[in-house]
Amino acid sequence: MANINSPSGLAPVQYHNGNPWNGAGRMYIIPQADTNAIAVGDPVATSSGNADTVLGIPAVTLATAGSGNAIRGVVLAIGTNADGGPFIDPRNLTLTVAPATKTVPYYALICDDPDVIFEVQDIGTSTALASTDISKNINLKSGVNNGFVSGWGIDNGSKGTGATLQCHLFGLVRRIDNAFGANAKYLVLINNHELGAGVAGV
Repeated sequence: MANINSPSGLAPVQYHNGNPWNGAGRMYIIPQADTNAIAVGDPVATSSGNADTVLGIPAVTLATAGSGNAIRGVVLAIGTNADGGPFIDPRNLTLTVAPATKTVPYYALICDDPDVIFEVQDIGTSTALASTDISKNINLKSGVNNGFVSGWGIDNGSKGTGATLQCHLFGLVRRIDNAFGANAKYLVLINNHELGAGVAGV
């Protein structure tokens, strides 16, 4: 049975020590001037000099795919408030994308812990990853959100051992609907993390 091609960005599943992820995140602001559409599951990087000027909430922008581009974390939830405060609007709990054109700042809950492992789909166009690629490093590949969740994944053509590659391959997601081959889902740790130095793959 072929793997389903359904990229949805990065989804936190557990900590590096084996404990299940507890749902924790940190609040960040996506400034009104930011011109990127940012969805749940997208990786983000800090946006220098753009913190909330009243509350001091740090700003983020959409991450850049590729070696050398560090990542702060992954979007868990998005919200805005008519008064401009860092709150989720209870009238709009279905908001999952901050649009490219923003009329107000958006606030995002970000999983920024460098010890969290994520599930992510291989969306590369090269030869599919195999068991011999586990423990290597790999870059992310950008993708357009579907109006609800991220379209990002990992780029199988970028696998290697360099310490500046963005993710570390921990293994195949072990589920009955997932197997090595095109569109497989993998467990990855963000390797080139803004809060932790990257290490070489094996």
